[in-house]
Amino acid sequence: MKLIGPFKQIVTLSNLSLRGKLSDEQLEIIVDGGILIDQNKIQEVGNFADLKSENQSIEIEKIEGEQILLPAFVDSHTHICFGGNRANDFAMRNAGKTYLEIAESGGGIWSSVQHTRLASEDELLKTLLERINILISLGITTIEIKSGYGLDVENELKMLRIIKKAQLETQATLISTCLSAHLKPRDFNGDNQEYLNYVLTEILPKVKEENLSKRVDIFIEKSAFQPEESKEFLLKTKDLGFEITVHADQFTAGSSRIAVEVGAKSADHLEATIDEDIEFLALSNTVATALPGASLGLGEKFTPARKLLDAGAILAIASDWNPGSAPMGNLITQASILATYEKLTTAEVLAGMTFRSAYALGLNDRGKLDKGFKADFVAYKTDNFQNVLYNQGSLKIQNVYIDGHKIKL
Repeated sequence: MKLIGPFKQIVTLSNLSLRGKLSDEQLEIIVDGGILIDQNKIQEVGNFADLKSENQSIEIEKIEGEQILLPAFVDSHTHICFGGNRANDFAMRNAGKTYLEIAESGGGIWSSVQHTRLASEDELLKTLLERINILISLGITTIEIKSGYGLDVENELKMLRIIKKAQLETQATLISTCLSAHLKPRDFNGDNQEYLNYVLTEILPKVKEENLSKRVDIFIEKSAFQPEESKEFLLKTKDLGFEITVHADQFTAGSSRIAVEVGAKSADHLEATIDEDIEFLALSNTVATALPGASLGLGEKFTPARKLLDAGAILAIASDWNPGSAPMGNLITQASILATYEKLTTAEVLAGMTFRSAYALGLNDRGKLDKGFKADFVAYKTDNFQNVLYNQGSLKIQNVYIDGHKIKL
């Protein structure tokens, strides 16, 4: 066993509920705390001096200076396996061009598809690992990564194999999601229904055979796939044994209701969600995932996070890091800004980036500093945990721990 400390403050999140609003008064804050690790699990969290006296002859990792400790963060929605760059899309959008005009000029998702198809496996793996390391340096140790820039058998499998290969080269936990239903590729000869059938019969069986992903996503939107065909597709993916998540209500309301009806793990985006669907989400176990990076990248309104929490929903916060609509990738900055506009408490933001996001990925063993939980945590060089969100992502991280071991940043 190993004892790490003392920390000026340890914010455990251990007594916070999975759903609904949270007050900062509910936060458990251990002053002059220590964390006792047994192999890769947390054994106990408490006063450092007490833990030291109760556990003689164990390894001590002494913390110098004032530091605070939080559970490591979970980013439950990213698209960080991609080729190319869409800086021109961003510039055109800010200059007033519409989504259609950008797409017609060679930009948009199809641009990323073309670049990703052309990129070599070595190039994609190299850039993916670079982005993973950036996220680790931000204190994010569990990362969901989608395919969806291949859109045919060869290239969707290429992306998912690269994500699987990346797991062998990083200590972060990577959760892959098959997003072959991102949109119908321009070079596919057939309509939406025929393409979705192609995904079901040609892509997903191979994904399952190679154990490349246990999760399937679809983009339900006027520019992608329509509600009824999407619902039918999702039910068939469930029959194949996949878990489901949904790109829902980004520009048009209604698809979050489909996510709930098919038992999706999460409904992500929700910028256009209407009040009656907020209530529908709140009565379900489908996680409502806010993606403030997309709101910032597109200049669109934020997910109605305050209304969702007040209604009793499970709210997660993820980055949506992608080459088009959300190129920033800094989850802590995005969540801090979302908190400002939606009036979220510090407890609600921290929960949204930790155990609530983990739940969206079907993980119940991380996101809190409590006995039996995975020993992933992040230390900041400060004397007050409130400075993490106050500094909106600019506060220096002192150390990131995965399985109780300090990671070289």
